[in-house]
Amino acid sequence: MTSTVTRPKPRSDLLAMEGYHSPQVDVHVRLNTNESPVAPPVAWQETLADEVAGIDFHRYPDRAALALRRGIAELHGVESANVFVANGSNEVLQTLCLTFAGAGRSILTFEPSYMLHSHIGRISGAVAVAAERDADFAISTATIDAALHSFPDGDPGPSILFLCSPNNPTGVVDGREVIEHALLRAPGLVVVDEAYGQFASWTALDLVEENRNLVVVRTFSKTWAMAAARIGYLVGPRWLVEELDKVVLPYHLDAMKQAAGRLALRFDNDMRERVATLVAERERLAASLARLPVQVWPSGANFILFRPLHVGADNVWQGLVERGVLVRNCASWPRLDGCLRVTIGTTSEDDQFLAALSDVLCDAVNGDG
Repeated sequence: MTSTVTRPKPRSDLLAMEGYHSPQVDVHVRLNTNESPVAPPVAWQETLADEVAGIDFHRYPDRAALALRRGIAELHGVESANVFVANGSNEVLQTLCLTFAGAGRSILTFEPSYMLHSHIGRISGAVAVAAERDADFAISTATIDAALHSFPDGDPGPSILFLCSPNNPTGVVDGREVIEHALLRAPGLVVVDEAYGQFASWTALDLVEENRNLVVVRTFSKTWAMAAARIGYLVGPRWLVEELDKVVLPYHLDAMKQAAGRLALRFDNDMRERVATLVAERERLAASLARLPVQVWPSGANFILFRPLHVGADNVWQGLVERGVLVRNCASWPRLDGCLRVTIGTTSEDDQFLAALSDVLCDAVNGDG
């Protein structure tokens, strides 16, 4: 005789929630997840292999990840006490929400933007409030004021205000005046997600001070070409880092990860050269897209948002996959009807993408697609 086991149910506020996923399709040219198109330097890989060979795997790693934090701090001209490191920038965001958001609190985002800001906020138990960006997907000081004024009387307002600059998936870079205005007006923490910050013309890192409720989040996944390592960090006030250390799980950064990040910092010049190459390639790709029947948005990141003018995004996405090219279909995202996002690849990869896109658009016009 078998008994029926009643399965435990997740929290009621999570029942209708969908996870965040990016399609993984076996194609020759993969330009959908904003990864670096080239690997880290071979010298880094060899140095890391030597370092890993000497790890005492029967011992726990440095719980505070001090060597890695000191290296990041030196890179940005701050103290190690101003740096918090985690498993990718997403864990940084999660720890921020667990510490400063949660049940009975709210977070504020400006859509369209990185979907995990609101997703992680909801997982923490917070109410995710979404304001709209301006018509050109930018954020103005008036946009921030309107969003904050939308909270009813008696509501303390958002515990965390998220800004993403360069914004994913639109590529828009927020101006300094926007972030400074947010710091003046927001009642809680202002988080500037700079996952693509090195590709932009300026950074909010210079605005971080001990008496400001500001943190800047960065990642090793994009510019450092280390998506597989999953290393992210933030730079912020010391008091904030101390609060995060109370919440994050002990020994959450393994020894190999700490070594990978610490050794990567020795190759800062290689990273900067790689970024400069991708920025130049971004401009070339944008100019080529401008000659096709698509709407193109300016980008300060390592990707470009575009909208085909005479054929649906789903058909274009499928047509590209059939030709061995994968881009990100953003058509179902807020205010991005008909939009696709392409990661900047190598010159060869981008040329293959352009050729495939031209074929798809031509077939659509001729009635073959």
